[in-house]
Amino acid sequence: MDTFDYFKQICKIPRESGNEEGMRQYLLSWAKENGFEAIKDNAGNIIVKVNATEGFEDKPTVAFQGHMDMVCVKTPESKHNFLTDPIEVYQDGDYLRAKDTSLGGDNGIAVAMTMALFTDPKVQHGKLEAIFTFSEETGMDGAFNLDGSLIESRKMLNLDSEEEGVIYIGCAGGIDLKANKEYKMLPVDSSYDTLEFRLFGLKGGHSGAEINKGRLNAISAICRMLMSIKETGIDFRLACLDGGIRRNVIPFEARFKICVPESQKEDVVAKLVKTFEQIKEENKYEEPTLSLEKRCSKHGAVKETLALSSEDTLTLTKALFATPHGVFAMSKALEGVVETSDNLAIVNLKGGKLNVEISVRSNIDSAKYYLVNKIATIFDLAEIPYKIGDGYPSWAPNPDSELAKFCAKAYEEKTGKKAILTAIHAGLECGVINSKCPGMDSVSIGPDLFDVHSVKEHLSISSVKRVYEFLKYLLTIIE
Repeated sequence: MDTFDYFKQICKIPRESGNEEGMRQYLLSWAKENGFEAIKDNAGNIIVKVNATEGFEDKPTVAFQGHMDMVCVKTPESKHNFLTDPIEVYQDGDYLRAKDTSLGGDNGIAVAMTMALFTDPKVQHGKLEAIFTFSEETGMDGAFNLDGSLIESRKMLNLDSEEEGVIYIGCAGGIDLKANKEYKMLPVDSSYDTLEFRLFGLKGGHSGAEINKGRLNAISAICRMLMSIKETGIDFRLACLDGGIRRNVIPFEARFKICVPESQKEDVVAKLVKTFEQIKEENKYEEPTLSLEKRCSKHGAVKETLALSSEDTLTLTKALFATPHGVFAMSKALEGVVETSDNLAIVNLKGGKLNVEISVRSNIDSAKYYLVNKIATIFDLAEIPYKIGDGYPSWAPNPDSELAKFCAKAYEEKTGKKAILTAIHAGLECGVINSKCPGMDSVSIGPDLFDVHSVKEHLSISSVKRVYEFLKYLLTIIE
């Protein structure tokens, strides 16, 4: 089986973060069928070991690393059940895509390439190890709980990056803020009507790798629309608010329901639509499919509606409007690399229960804490309780990495092109695994993936083939 055969098999297995048991069993069965040593550590990571091919016994042991889980996103119309249904993969020219869902190329292609390399009779190599971690997308749980004593390698190739020809030697650390509050919902006077708005059609995408592209956050956009009502002086009350699906996905859709005086309903609608049109014009190049859907109740139809008080509505709206999203600072050490950012990832208000999740990333740990505490101050002022998580550390770039230098030289020899050595703003497991395996030297490489963590995710077939051939070459010359 080649890489794409394995990838299609992987896509048949439900593997949302926290639901990786099917992948574990698949990998264990695959290892057994091929006579490889396979270990499931106490946390649930899978480690596979393969002996050297004849004549390559003196080569150093090399580890390949990827994660079993994927970010599961689907279109609003999709009936897909990520607990039971396979990802429907199809080819579109040079690309693999998924029907109405995320593809899971992040990081299924790493697992597939590793499986192919381990079973390809044409690959010559020293002793190999595979480190397949779990729940990377929700907090790197597998990496943090990895039993490092089981790992022999001190050279690791992480295959979780998304740009061919780029060798990553560092990544951002991250930390989350989660806010929760239960509000008292009050009956709405019969003189009020309801307005419901849905903002959709945004690109979304990975909150690390694509945060620098200026993509609009749907939550931030609807909060701006709500704040525009304040300018009119018209009273409004928030009944529900919903946007975002994952901490590491830029929100691509959001909706809200408000109650407004019937006599001023048309003025509110006009103001909301005008603000939306301003947002649309500002974002017409990056978000050309941005759309708005609205629905207005008939007068007298809100008898059973409950909503926040006017005061709570305004306080919450202000807090969310003030919460930043996007690039906070660019790196002063690595040109063109984002240093610090945040993603206003999830906001949900239903039945008076508020849930907010914000993800902060930075290549500098002190800057990461500065930004998350700056955001926390907003919630302090709004009297919204929150908790700041433990987070995960950045992987500090090591320009003296022998493995990075070797890989860069090998890449130029193989392709005739110079590799780019840099750091990525997304989170990678290298730094955590390095801490579990003292002396580990790591780099991250991968094929071209696009729009990951979104329903537009796609993977370049030709790029996968080129990266695979480079890995084969690397194994024959690595020292």
